[in-house]
Amino acid sequence: MYYTKELSSIKKSKRYRTREVADYAILDFASNDYLGLSHNKELHSATCKTLSKMPLHSSKASLLVNGYHQIHKDFELALCKANGFADGVILGSGFNANIALVEALVRRGDVLFMDEKYHASGILASNFKKIEVKFFAHNDMDELRKLLKKTEAKRKIVAVEGIYSMDGDLLHKDIFEIADENDAILIVDEAHSSGVIGDNLMGVFDYYNIPIKPNYIKMGTLGKAYGSFGAFILASEHIVEYLINRAKPIIYATSLSLYDTLLAHNALKYILNNRELLKDEIKKRQEIVYEELGIKIDGLIVPIVINDNKKVIEIRDELKNLGYAVGGIRQPTVDRAIIRLIARVGESCDSLRELCINLAKIKK
Repeated sequence: MYYTKELSSIKKSKRYRTREVADYAILDFASNDYLGLSHNKELHSATCKTLSKMPLHSSKASLLVNGYHQIHKDFELALCKANGFADGVILGSGFNANIALVEALVRRGDVLFMDEKYHASGILASNFKKIEVKFFAHNDMDELRKLLKKTEAKRKIVAVEGIYSMDGDLLHKDIFEIADENDAILIVDEAHSSGVIGDNLMGVFDYYNIPIKPNYIKMGTLGKAYGSFGAFILASEHIVEYLINRAKPIIYATSLSLYDTLLAHNALKYILNNRELLKDEIKKRQEIVYEELGIKIDGLIVPIVINDNKKVIEIRDELKNLGYAVGGIRQPTVDRAIIRLIARVGESCDSLRELCINLAKIKK
């Protein structure tokens, strides 16, 4: 067989992965459905009702070839209004959005400065062509300052996350000032912060109350807090215009499905209309995690370091037998193996507390 040795090596290192059909009978503390909107039947019904009145139900083509519909435009405008950006574009996934941004924006003579724990999609995109990439220590603003001052790049592009997907920690506020001082384009991946933090639950720009400037770019996903699928990029009119003309995942891919777009738009309205209730529910879960596990979290991601690929799977499976789904994340996805618990609003506070108590016992 072609890859027998490689698969054997993966199995030996306890990094072997398989697909497992989700078990809806157990409590979900593993998925990124932070607000539980994937289970909201009212949003689903409203989306189907609207779509059933349309003359078509699929997008049919790319955004630039008869595949850009009023449904797409309405949602882009709503995202811009909610987040304070001048323009935006939606596309197929957060993975593709990162590839679009890095592949299109970083040109010959530019330098990309990337947090060492930036999402794999951004790192992959940086390998597509010969571009200069400088990684800086995770959330280390002093190192980033030094790197930016040393460079004589034509353009400087900085890529960071609002809340980091595995560590669950919050982006340092100084990043915005540093980008401005160095005339750098700042890409903020808000996949895990949009819908979770901020006065309006719009993410880290909202959380820090950052006035939007032309050098800022916000990327967010629709398959997490929004309970749909797809992604968005918000930026200045200039940058969005450029992306539409140069970003391959925008130009060559079929536009986002009409159902996913409508569902995400309805989710955006739901989040804004219910933000105080949702913020209260998020706070309750953060308090439970601290009370039972002694871990302070900025969003809803709870990383528990196990540091053993075999042990982390054993703990994950033991919790599954007790009726709880959690993530068992191993190297090389993370530096050290972790149990990744998501304190989802979609599950009750009582269930979360019981899970945390059980997890604390098993970990000991």
